[in-house]
Amino acid sequence: MQQEVFGIASFRSRQQVLKFEGALRRAGVRVSVITTPRDVSVGCGLSIRFELNDARHVMEVYEQLHPSNLIGFYRVERENGQRTVTRPL
Repeated sequence: MQQEVFGIASFRSRQQVLKFEGALRRAGVRVSVITTPRDVSVGCGLSIRFELNDARHVMEVYEQLHPSNLIGFYRVERENGQRTVTRPL
């Protein structure tokens, strides 16, 4: 059984997702834009994926920018690419 664990930042606005993604990339954090898991279905449908090891850095960039429309930061666990469990970070 293969398990994948990562963090996401979910927003209500696609514009904020892209703005925060750019800020994280400029700060040297490896990120990607993904479809938001169903557990966090509120919002624009897109989230920023990051490695949990980078969570502190992601939070620091968030504190500097305070982008609007944040739904939250979450820990996502996927087993075999199917079952997804999402919990607040």
